[in-house]
Amino acid sequence: MSNTSPGKCPDPVLPEFAFIGRSNVGKSSLINMLVERKGLAKTSAQPGKTQTINHFLINERWYLVDLPGYGYAGVSRTRRASWGTMIEHYLLKRPNLYCTFVLVDSRLEPQKIDVDFIQWMGEHQLPLALVFTKTDKLKRQEWHKNRLRWEAKLRETWEELPVCFETSASERAGREAILDFLQQAMQRADNS
Repeated sequence: MSNTSPGKCPDPVLPEFAFIGRSNVGKSSLINMLVERKGLAKTSAQPGKTQTINHFLINERWYLVDLPGYGYAGVSRTRRASWGTMIEHYLLKRPNLYCTFVLVDSRLEPQKIDVDFIQWMGEHQLPLALVFTKTDKLKRQEWHKNRLRWEAKLRETWEELPVCFETSASERAGREAILDFLQQAMQRADNS
């Protein structure tokens, strides 16, 4: 199901796990890798391909939700602003949203737009996990340095860092760790 209004999302009875990040961070590639279905989420070299809230029902048990990327996209400012409102409303009002995975390009030092979004999530006490994408594009030592930069930046305002995952869609790295995290989150909810 795809729509531009959180009010038209599926009934909030099944767990939802949302995926968001800057435009072109590799969100759709990661989603396709997680569900092992090429082309489920549309990929593009052009930023801003995802422009709606996209719900994918997984195993009749939970939803994977692909949200529009934030930041640059080849659309008008008005359109980008409407995405911001739509995303904010979804994240704040969705009672069955278990966790939002915030995707960050592992090749980049902390970017203000990512740090600000993560901070906003924390200020609203919304559950999140960080997913560093494209780790195959870096030498291990470079990635380690960037991860330390990210940890230092987040520790400026966070007492406890969010859960972090390292991924590469092309190498299928991080898939099992994220799926285990999803399973554990649903089990905790079932037991409470």
